[in-house]
Amino acid sequence: MGELNGLVTDWLDEMTVREMMERMNAGELTSEELTVAYLQNIAVKNASHFAILEVNPQAVQIAKMLDMERRQGLVRSPMHGIPVLLKDNMDTGDSMHTSCGSLALSHYYAADDAFLVKKLRAAGAVILGKTNMTEWANFMSDRMRNGWSSRGGQVMNPYGPFDVGGSSSGAAVAVADNLTAVSIGTETSGSIINPSTQNSIVGIKPTVGAISRTGIIPLSFTQDTPGPMARTVEDALFAFEQMIGFDEKDPVSYGANKFKGIDWQSTLDVHALKGVKIGVARKIFEREVSSEEMQLFDDALKKIEALGGEIVDHIDLGTMEDDLGYDVLLHEFKSALNGYLERTAASNPIRTLKDIIQFNNDHAEETLKYGQAMLERSERTSGTLTDPSYIEALLRNRRLAGELALDRAFDTYGIQAIVFPKDHGCSFSSAVGYPAVAVPASFTKEGEPFGITFCGKAYDEPKLIGYAYAFEQFTRGRKSPSMRNS
Repeated sequence: MGELNGLVTDWLDEMTVREMMERMNAGELTSEELTVAYLQNIAVKNASHFAILEVNPQAVQIAKMLDMERRQGLVRSPMHGIPVLLKDNMDTGDSMHTSCGSLALSHYYAADDAFLVKKLRAAGAVILGKTNMTEWANFMSDRMRNGWSSRGGQVMNPYGPFDVGGSSSGAAVAVADNLTAVSIGTETSGSIINPSTQNSIVGIKPTVGAISRTGIIPLSFTQDTPGPMARTVEDALFAFEQMIGFDEKDPVSYGANKFKGIDWQSTLDVHALKGVKIGVARKIFEREVSSEEMQLFDDALKKIEALGGEIVDHIDLGTMEDDLGYDVLLHEFKSALNGYLERTAASNPIRTLKDIIQFNNDHAEETLKYGQAMLERSERTSGTLTDPSYIEALLRNRRLAGELALDRAFDTYGIQAIVFPKDHGCSFSSAVGYPAVAVPASFTKEGEPFGITFCGKAYDEPKLIGYAYAFEQFTRGRKSPSMRNS
């Protein structure tokens, strides 16, 4: 590539994983050069949007090792030598912290890699660093601004004074502003989809169990899932494919076996929407989006039709997202988090949710900018998951989101997917563990990114990825912040 001019590496902007891979295979680029270039971008840009909490001090050395393997004829996967950032709730058994954005865990080092991190390393990815996030996955306070954490400050949207989305805020911004090739986020209820649509990137929220949750600071046993975030559908797919797999420590991941034998590249079909029925449930979002956003959404629907899709409009899901509530998460958070903390090294003084609350009270000026009402509400539950209110909420949500809403809609209307503007409808998919894929569509007149989300049934990722790819290739709805702000 020759000598890099200046700190900001413009030659890298919007480069896809495929382009990186092809250039490395041709000897025109090395993983070391790629990694250093992203580190340069981080050094220049991170001070303005606080997306990155820390970088991996071994990243360049890892990249050099992977370059040596490539020169010896070993290429582990399409992700070989590709820099990847991780949300700060994912364990890494190295010199980086795992804090979930909190000051309470800002000195904590995990003993081992999360299962998905092991999979990425085995695929040859370069773990570049950890991204800032909405503290405790946006379950600390109902007043907290998206993207804020006591450890990392406020993540800012690179497109302007817009909501950055959360809780995988830094992961989305890092991808959008070309600080990494791919980020890995997590979602419990919208935390991949929401920041993806707010930052003009692709986000895959997989079926719960497609990717193991072992080694991730948890919020919910039933709804948590990690997933890739990237600038293109293909880039996200490259990372997603490498993370899929059964993990005995996470029994629900047995469902990942359903993906065995799939030719994932074949899902990237520009004709994937032809003859497909796509449902639109306007009642869910019509009072919550602006007239301009509604027009952008209707424009997106016309493009789906131009691709051969059939829009089944005004479908009835029989319930609203607010009907689901947060009772399931309130109960599961305490139990899941306490279980995680109790298994950390004895040197970690934070052993329970109660310890976190006390730490925050002791450091209130630094940690309680928005309070901690959600943490306190969760602490008041038993933590045993025996509460009648928990069982009732779990059964109610499964019935409302699954039987009454999504499953009934798919069967009644004969549709293959439902499309929503932005992150609307994500509560339904989250409550029953179904997949969703967000893809850039356009921008408002003020320059705020606008995306749409395709939602499907469990293990429908191959279909949804195809729909998103066809839409992406037809619309080319993404633009980098530098292009939008120039």
